[in-house]
Amino acid sequence: MKQRDFHRGRIKIITMFMLAGLFLGFPNADASIHEYRMEAFSPRSDAFFFHGGSEGLYASKLHEPTSASETKQSLKGKSSISFDSVTFVRPKEMANKHNEMQQNTGLVEAIILEVKDREKIGGSSLKSDIICCNKYHSEQGVCKVGEVIIHNNPDNPGWPKRIKTFFQGNNEEVKMELENVEINSTGMYYLYFMFCDPQLKGTLIKGRTVWKNPNGYLPGKMAPLMTFFGVMSLAYLVLGLGWFLRFVQFWKDIIHLHYHITLVIALGMCEMAVWYFEYSNFNSTGSRPMGITLWAVTFGSVKKTLSRLLLLVVSMGFGVVRPTLGGLTSKVLLLGLVYFIATDALELVEHLGNINDFSGKAKLFLVLPVAFLDACFILWIFSSLSKTLEKLQMRRNLAKLELYRKFTNALAVSVLLSIAWIGFENQSLP
Repeated sequence: MKQRDFHRGRIKIITMFMLAGLFLGFPNADASIHEYRMEAFSPRSDAFFFHGGSEGLYASKLHEPTSASETKQSLKGKSSISFDSVTFVRPKEMANKHNEMQQNTGLVEAIILEVKDREKIGGSSLKSDIICCNKYHSEQGVCKVGEVIIHNNPDNPGWPKRIKTFFQGNNEEVKMELENVEINSTGMYYLYFMFCDPQLKGTLIKGRTVWKNPNGYLPGKMAPLMTFFGVMSLAYLVLGLGWFLRFVQFWKDIIHLHYHITLVIALGMCEMAVWYFEYSNFNSTGSRPMGITLWAVTFGSVKKTLSRLLLLVVSMGFGVVRPTLGGLTSKVLLLGLVYFIATDALELVEHLGNINDFSGKAKLFLVLPVAFLDACFILWIFSSLSKTLEKLQMRRNLAKLELYRKFTNALAVSVLLSIAWIGFENQSLP
């Protein structure tokens, strides 16, 4: 007994350290406020670029003139991308090659474009792989030497948007002027910082950009979720109230499983309410409150784990056919613990990282264990159901047999719908 308690204590300690490591490993999670901390430009073709962010933005509801000095209150109803203290730092040896009195000794461009206009950047329409304008294209009147080639969209004059920032003399740093770029067309927007001058190689960027939608700072793909979580909070509240009334009505017939079902409903209610509060806070400030997000993710992971364990033990006949799980208890708890760690890690990385930080490889690395464990749960559940049905049939317990058959059919339909939904989501990915 003491040895078992020792092992349980050791597992709890390991789990706590793993979750603490995950939590402390995250930087401040910003999302709508994209911060740049002395980051480098990457070479591509004949240019150097830095990805400043990408988000879905809705068109402004108001179309009054926008100035860089406007307050948050005056920006209500407007969708914009704002540049806040964005500074470029070039290597000292490159800066010293220029005279102090020289002007425009290096050009860095900020380019904002919709995803549909990606082909308008560079020489793709000129049947060329180049990005920067050379003497030949300049003579053709297409562009100016040393600038990124941009073909304006005839349906949306002035877009893609180009903002130029020049180094002066032998200065090592140059700061972008404060500017708000108003968004008047709903779409997926990208921001790139680019330069064509090889002498600027090694230049770094610092500062931040603020991306705002008409109703707040929530990105376009996340904006509907605040309403969704609000509605789900109310739905769980109604479900919890109905369950409580039935619980009180039949309190003499309550078995141990009913307490676990009550816990799952309570966890779901807490999860939805905390997510709604988290998204509401995010929408108001532009930054994710890490503490609230951590609680929401933890509530969700515990609820998912407990609901799967509940399905598994019911499928085994616990509380209905058999009073205990016997030697299977430790295996069931171990699977639940591993599943909780895997799903919590996935949710933490997905929600506490920056919106465009979550690369495909990182996601695949964390999604695969969760998918594998879900498959283990499904196989074990249906295998246990088969044995339980067989046992009930042998005992000729027709009432419980019919109940388990309906349970099996409902579960099979749920699994098929889940698989269909996963297929639909993968098909709809760009």
